[in-house]
Amino acid sequence: MSLLSSAIKPFKTTAFHNGNFVEVTDATLKGKWSVVFFYPADFTFVCPTELGDLADNYAEFQKLGVEVYSVSTDTHFTHKAWHDSSDTIRKIQYPMLGDATGTICRNFDVMIEADGLAERGTFVIDPEGVIQLVEISAGGVGRDASELLRKIKAAQYVAAHPGEVCPAKWKEGDATLAPSLDLVGKI
Repeated sequence: MSLLSSAIKPFKTTAFHNGNFVEVTDATLKGKWSVVFFYPADFTFVCPTELGDLADNYAEFQKLGVEVYSVSTDTHFTHKAWHDSSDTIRKIQYPMLGDATGTICRNFDVMIEADGLAERGTFVIDPEGVIQLVEISAGGVGRDASELLRKIKAAQYVAAHPGEVCPAKWKEGDATLAPSLDLVGKI
């Protein structure tokens, strides 16, 4: 069963954020657009490239009113140690959620039970706490923050313009479609 269009489930955890340990809950995500970005583990290979890419593009997410939350089954203490030891991870300004119990991973159906690790899952959540985008990537396939930004802009556009949809490769400012009987067979 897909989580698309479902409300996020309750959770409470500790995150490493800007040099501090802070509490983050499902309620924290509500009231603004959010990206919950799951990755397998700290101190690995593809993961720091993805998290660094998000860090490099974080200002663009913020301009869109989007908060980014990275999540792995590591603890908030491990996130701090990784932050302190890696130039790439040191750039991160968004909260890094610890999920040592796997509760959040299970809530989003990305837990690899046999390994106790998360899949590479990306979830875009609207201000009401409803999941608007779900993307799961194979372990060896890194994600691209610029493509995620494009999808968020499309999701925000559609949310603000009922009755319009964004076609493939849509970019901000491009034409949209208004689905109707008149369009059937004409695209």
